[in-house]
Amino acid sequence: MKLVARYTQIADDFAVADQPSAVIAPNLLLWNDKLARQLNIEVATSERAVIFSGNLNNSDVAAVALGYSGHQFGHFSPRLGDGRAHLLGAVTDQQQQLWDIQLKGSGATPFSRGGDGRCAIGPAVREYIMSEAMHGLGIPTTRCLAVVASGETVYRQPPQQGAIVTRVASSHIRVGSFQYLAAQGDVTGLKTLADLAIERHYPEIKSTGSARYLAFLTAVIEKQVSLIVSWMRVGFIHGVMNTDNTLVSGETIDYGPCAMMNQFDFDTVFSSIDRQGRYAFGNQPNIANWNCARLAESLIPLISDDEEQAVELLSPLINGFAEQFHQAFTQMWAKKLGFDGHQDGDAELVSELLTLLKTHQLDYTNTFDSLTESLQGQTAIPSDLAGWSIKWLARTNTQSYQLMRQANPRLIPRNHIVESIIQQYESTGESSMLDEYLTALRSPYQLLASPAFWYSPPVDMDTNYQTFCGT
Repeated sequence: MKLVARYTQIADDFAVADQPSAVIAPNLLLWNDKLARQLNIEVATSERAVIFSGNLNNSDVAAVALGYSGHQFGHFSPRLGDGRAHLLGAVTDQQQQLWDIQLKGSGATPFSRGGDGRCAIGPAVREYIMSEAMHGLGIPTTRCLAVVASGETVYRQPPQQGAIVTRVASSHIRVGSFQYLAAQGDVTGLKTLADLAIERHYPEIKSTGSARYLAFLTAVIEKQVSLIVSWMRVGFIHGVMNTDNTLVSGETIDYGPCAMMNQFDFDTVFSSIDRQGRYAFGNQPNIANWNCARLAESLIPLISDDEEQAVELLSPLINGFAEQFHQAFTQMWAKKLGFDGHQDGDAELVSELLTLLKTHQLDYTNTFDSLTESLQGQTAIPSDLAGWSIKWLARTNTQSYQLMRQANPRLIPRNHIVESIIQQYESTGESSMLDEYLTALRSPYQLLASPAFWYSPPVDMDTNYQTFCGT
């Protein structure tokens, strides 16, 4: 596995050399063979556990922990950083694109703030399942290459088995990365980081000077709008949309307290630490807008020496987020309902449908799947939607089924199924269900010959379900 360094030239204390801490008995639990082939990673089976636990470093590139800041539930922490993660370097895939390879749960770093730097097996398995599911749904996401059991106990409540996740990302450049340098007044570092992000993610930007960084912010906003619309299309709730968990690439990162919505409700929250509903399902667009505003603030020194002038140039981009999101959101609903465009009255039709979904506590995924298949005569329209469906059917045409089938998944990673698999790994270190389940999750718009209960919400509709930050 040939690795290259990526962030060491940004600034002092941005990428701090630090080695993973060795573990007692590394044991490979999960290996993403297809992803490994895509990334040209050829590692002997016998070496996978020791390399991707951090026990063996066979590279000339020094592992680093990255520094970043973050607004966590609205409160700014100027120095967060990788407290339990080590970036090994980047690999080049078959299309000559670079991908970061990071170990999570690989031990304490200079950014640990007193933590043990470890990860429990449950959150590791969750990230593997959820990131593969999101990839299958066609939503930009970080991926998991491997999960390795450490053979050690992680002291949580209660004590749990430890594990290390190998995360793959097109980059680990976060909104919090820019905040980190801005908080230090490091304008040179800010410029270097922005240029690196543009080179990696937005090479079409050719302008110079302030126009270059205004174009960068514009591109990041577009990616965030697209990402949040995709989350809401499938009922995904991130749960911890802090600025340190917002990648400027527009990829989903950090699957700690995430969950999928069953019954439709914009106020749905599962994260145990989100007591005010800041990151509820329906609040995600507002938070993405807020996070982009924090990026804009960090970019002020690159726009103009005159702060007032810089704010004047940046503000229209942030103020335009809501309208940009509204347009993308409207287009998303049109596709979910099989409309080949937007007409007067469609907004009212969508609003009426969502009211019915909430009033009758209908399952989000299965309702749209039933509506989709009803156009083929395969299923009946839910009785609670009978009156509404007359108006909806009048808006459909011969292209509607295909539009809806591409927008509405048949299968999502149901919370109770994911938890069941996690419990199996915690108990026995394996799951007889996972391989088949991942196969289905990688083709979520098709109805495969899989157990019927995979497609159904839990009996209790996750009434008392909670998620927790773990990795």
